Amino acid sequence: MSISSTNDAGTPVSGRDRMIIYVSILLALFLAALDQTIVATALPSMIEDLAGVERYAWVATSYLLASTSLALVYGKLADTYSRKIVTLCAIVLFLGGSMLCGLAGEFGNLPLIGDGMSQLVLFRGIQGAGGGGLFAMTFIVIADLFTPAERGKYQGFVGAVFGIASVLGPLIGGLLTDHAGGLIPGVEGWRWVFYVNVPVGGLVLWVIIRRMPRLDPPKGAVKPDLIGAALLLGGLIPATLALQLDKRSYPWLPGLETNTTLRSWLTICLILTGCLLLAAFVRRSRIAPGPILEMRLFADPVFRRANASTFFFGASLMSVSLFLPLFLVNVLGVSATQAGAALIPFSLGIVFSATLAGQIVNRVGYRLQIVLGSLIFISATSLLATMGPEVPYSRVAIFTVMCGLGVGPAMPLFTLAVQNAADVRFIGQVTSASLFFRQIGATVGAALMGSLLGTTLWVAFSSIDMPIEVIDRGIVAEEFVSSGGAELPNLVRATYQSIAATEPVAEAALIMAEGERVAEEVAEAVKAAFALATTRIYWLATIMTALGGILAIRIPELPLRTTHDRSVTMPSDLE
Repeated sequence: MSISSTNDAGTPVSGRDRMIIYVSILLALFLAALDQTIVATALPSMIEDLAGVERYAWVATSYLLASTSLALVYGKLADTYSRKIVTLCAIVLFLGGSMLCGLAGEFGNLPLIGDGMSQLVLFRGIQGAGGGGLFAMTFIVIADLFTPAERGKYQGFVGAVFGIASVLGPLIGGLLTDHAGGLIPGVEGWRWVFYVNVPVGGLVLWVIIRRMPRLDPPKGAVKPDLIGAALLLGGLIPATLALQLDKRSYPWLPGLETNTTLRSWLTICLILTGCLLLAAFVRRSRIAPGPILEMRLFADPVFRRANASTFFFGASLMSVSLFLPLFLVNVLGVSATQAGAALIPFSLGIVFSATLAGQIVNRVGYRLQIVLGSLIFISATSLLATMGPEVPYSRVAIFTVMCGLGVGPAMPLFTLAVQNAADVRFIGQVTSASLFFRQIGATVGAALMGSLLGTTLWVAFSSIDMPIEVIDRGIVAEEFVSSGGAELPNLVRATYQSIAATEPVAEAALIMAEGERVAEEVAEAVKAAFALATTRIYWLATIMTALGGILAIRIPELPLRTTHDRSVTMPSDLE
């Protein structure tokens, strides 16, 4: 098996060019990772400008759906066609999607698409299709540039890129939204959240065109099974969509919530459709030439156990990034800015541990680091599960650092393990599969934890003892679950104020005092509900991490190969 070791002009790839390609592909990955978080702080402005509050969640969901669904397809494409061509296609899709997102709504309603918000949702899907390719191709290209023995060091920086992107994303998104609006007259600030990708991505595109070799796959590679690809996408999209839907409005089972029976059947139908099509995909992959994912890869214990473990790690990871800010805002009463700042130690922990893991993997191996990381993460989530309304903000920061230190090694080392064990013909597939199972785990974890949050809050809010005077005004606590119940104390105060306004001064003062007392009790009950939900979420995360750690213990530790995956003639000295 051979792979081209020359650029388009036939010149051998130097150590300098290899590092230029490496930095460029990391920069492209940074843009894709940044886009997962940068949109969050810009969403309120997008909604205000495009008038689509009921579809705001789809701005993130469409990106996730596209990137997750296409991960395995990119892996097969990389094993079939030139890595360079596939990478360029991913970058072009990402940049094109970014440009279209920035233009959403600028030309009014469009035929077949609709208004500006609908355009934004669709264009985010195009952007996600490119972003998913960048995630997969980063690891695949790194596998071509470096041997397994030296690869860990360079893949460790990938985890650092994700950590930095998660810190900078909300900050950059807020800055561009608030201050970039005046750069070009008539162009709102939030549009620069997408436009900023174009010049940076254009530079990456130019470098890859000029410097990256073709990186052709082995001769005789079978073209992708298009029917299998259709079955895979057809199964993943409805299944992932069902998991992403708000379970308060679209419950898992009919009869759990009032007036949601019909919508619950939609959830059930989406899941059943997804499962049936995915089962057909598996059956097709066993017999079709050129399957999107070789089913025989699951016979390898490294591939099987590492991907099962990364699934649980991905699921438990969502407990920090999604639900910790909710606890901080609704229980500790900190600002949104402070809640976001609490995730900075988490990201810094990821940056440090991921980088360190890559540097020492040749000496201590990947299995030990993953297991130790899982133990640290289990300890951290257990401590997070004990948090109550009186927990100091500084202590939360310590817990998040521990979470970052625990989960940091997982991303690069799981991928390194499956690449090192894989047949060289399937390096693209095993790499994309590792990313795919992690993302699916994150999707499932977010859905389960979200359902646990909603159910816990509904039961807790239902037990809040609301005075009859408040109930008579149509204020029922459980109806405010979706909004978090933050407005309940103020509604109680307003109710008592309206009652007091009709009474003599002396009695009005007593009524106002009683209203304040009841409002404080309601506020404490809301805090207690969120604290209870958080406790349950982090115990669930602890269980998931423990399962991932148990599976990690059983991953065979194979020596890291000191030769290239392919017979590539590349200089070993890195400048």
